[in-house]
Amino acid sequence: QVQLVESGGGLVQAGDSLRLSCAASGLTFSSYAMAWVRQAPGKEREFVSAISRSGETTLYADSVKGRFTISRDNAKNTATLEMNSLKAEDTAVYYCAAGRFLAKLLGTYAHWGQGTQVTVSS
Repeated sequence: QVQLVESGGGLVQAGDSLRLSCAASGLTFSSYAMAWVRQAPGKEREFVSAISRSGETTLYADSVKGRFTISRDNAKNTATLEMNSLKAEDTAVYYCAAGRFLAKLLGTYAHWGQGTQVTVSS
C-alpha cells in the first residue's frame, strides 16, 4: 500500500521560509517522479513543482520559480520542497504526489498524500 505523508506546513509571515517534506512508503521510490501540488481555498489544485526519478530534472510553476526548490533523497525515500520568500498567495494545502513520469499534468500522478496546510500572513 502506497503512503505519502507530508509534513512541515504551518503559519508564517510573508517573506519567511518553510520546508515541506514527503515521506514515501510502499513503493520503489526511485522509480517514481515526485511532485508538489497545492490547492488554495475555493480554487482548483495547481502544479507547483516536480522532480524526476533520478533528481536530475526539475519543473516549476512560473509563480514559484526562483523561490521554491524541490529535491529528493532516494536513499531515504523522501522528497522536499524548500519555500523561500513566501507570499500570501502561496497559502494553500500542499500535496505530495508520485507518478511514473515527470510532468506538470496532475493526472500523471497516481499516488497522493493527505496534504499539509501552509498559511502565509501578509
